[in-house]
Amino acid sequence: MLRRLHPEQPESFAFTPDNRAWAEAQITKYPEGRQASAIIPLLWRAQEQEGWLSRPAIEHVAEMLGMPYMRALEVATFYFMFQLQPTGSIAHVQVCGTTSCMICGAEDLIAVCRDKIAPKPHVVSDDGKFSWEEVECLGACANAPMAQIGKDYYEDLTVESFSRLLDDLSAGKVPTPGPQNGRFASEPAGGLTSLAIEEGAREDGNASVALATRIGDTVRRIDGTEVPLRTPWQDRSHERGDAEPSRGPELSGDHPADETGVDKREAPARGKAHPDTGAVVEDAHRPEGLSAPRAGGADDLTRIKGIGPKLRDLCHSMGYYHFDQIARWTDAEVAWVDDNLEGFKGRVTRDDWVSQARVLSEGGETEESKRKDG
Repeated sequence: MLRRLHPEQPESFAFTPDNRAWAEAQITKYPEGRQASAIIPLLWRAQEQEGWLSRPAIEHVAEMLGMPYMRALEVATFYFMFQLQPTGSIAHVQVCGTTSCMICGAEDLIAVCRDKIAPKPHVVSDDGKFSWEEVECLGACANAPMAQIGKDYYEDLTVESFSRLLDDLSAGKVPTPGPQNGRFASEPAGGLTSLAIEEGAREDGNASVALATRIGDTVRRIDGTEVPLRTPWQDRSHERGDAEPSRGPELSGDHPADETGVDKREAPARGKAHPDTGAVVEDAHRPEGLSAPRAGGADDLTRIKGIGPKLRDLCHSMGYYHFDQIARWTDAEVAWVDDNLEGFKGRVTRDDWVSQARVLSEGGETEESKRKDG
């Protein structure tokens, strides 16, 4: 199958600070000069963050690993686990179409996808919530037909149960994964003939279903609220009892859904979360601006790496004309600006405008300013 990059690409990509820290930690697993060995986990993390792999994401990972872009592109296009086109905001549905599932009704499930999601695979639904594709054997042949939705398997499907699953997900619910016909796991469809199930276990579901139900992350993507990064190969202090390992926030009991229907962990109590960094951003943190540049005119903000003519004009419209203004931004103010750069969110952090502006405001030179000066 020919796999090409999607014709419509975002202008840029950057890991969130949490995902960046995770990615850099993965690189340290490998000896110097072998950083390229981290290519698959880093590409996967980028896809988890965005839902798909764009050209900027692939190139960003390649730069982190010191690889030619083409080498990273070869990996991304070879493995079908990587989605090279936008996917639904709630879930990308993968229907198994191999022998067992096909015999048991996979074509009927595909018809549901064509009707409820989009007529063709790899096309996002009109409401933006779903996309779908037919895949090769997912290894759940005893529970055919089945589909993988997000991280979990939904098995023993019928047209009715599959349609209901999609409706529930669209409504913000997180359906219980596993068999959908009452089976505990993959025992005979006609009922057990041996090996009785322990009393009470059936109500909770098998171990895989019970875990998926408890953490409620079937379709949840990485958003920076995960359990803190662990790098035991670098720091084993927690094994010596020096400190109690910290924990991430608990899942809320009701699995609340955001506007896309994807269940989230409980949001911070105040403000709104920055879409890239997860920091709480309040309007009170907006940096003070000017109504017009000072006497002598505005500084050439394009001397800061990452600021082109469009971003320069956007900064001017927000009241930021001078290097010393940007140099004084606090972390909270940076988060506010990052969140309000429509079409360029996250650029301040990604290119570290503050450090560059500080150098330029003190009369120094940056690599970008030297390049512009020739």
